[in-house]
Amino acid sequence: MSGESRRKAYHTETITVTFEAGRCLHAAECVRGLPEVFDPEKRPWIRPDQASADDLAEVVRRCPSGALKYAFEDGRREDPDRPTTITRGPTGQLTLRGELRVDTEQGPSEETRAVLCGCAQSRSLPYCDHAGPCGR
Repeated sequence: MSGESRRKAYHTETITVTFEAGRCLHAAECVRGLPEVFDPEKRPWIRPDQASADDLAEVVRRCPSGALKYAFEDGRREDPDRPTTITRGPTGQLTLRGELRVDTEQGPSEETRAVLCGCAQSRSLPYCDHAGPCGR
């Protein structure tokens, strides 16, 4: 990935939600799913104490890019979809869900969700950032 992506963590007693801005493609699944938690007009824009941990995890799993992740404080993490699926969008980007190992400039990254660039023009390779024709 070109440059270091910003990752912020938002904690409650039962769950931590992380957000990696450089991977966000603004699908808005989070905002539609829990607008009382995810509100881009407020600071902080993620307020995990406004929903149950289980509801929060369910909505975070909807994020196609993997910009949002969660970990329960008891150690539970997101289970990958099985079987792994890869879908090519109409403009070329690849949406992946499952047990993934993505090679990045920082080394291999274990993932459960990712949107990969199909045109090699992303500033966040291998992830799509909508900079090139595959993200438009």
